[in-house]
Amino acid sequence: MFSQGQWMFALFFVIAFAIVMVISYRKDAKLHKKYYKWSILILIGFLAFIGILFVIKTYLH
Repeated sequence: MFSQGQWMFALFFVIAFAIVMVISYRKDAKLHKKYYKWSILILIGFLAFIGILFVIKTYLH
């Protein structure tokens, strides 16, 4: 299926990507707190909307 070299590349890529993402997030943490202060409410609203759609689908089915 996959060669050992492909697995090694995939593992290296995932580790490197995670490290770059953590470094980038830490660098932008102040901006995130300033501009995305209420973004958790958007997430909660979106999940509530999906939940409501699921409940409606369950009761109308």
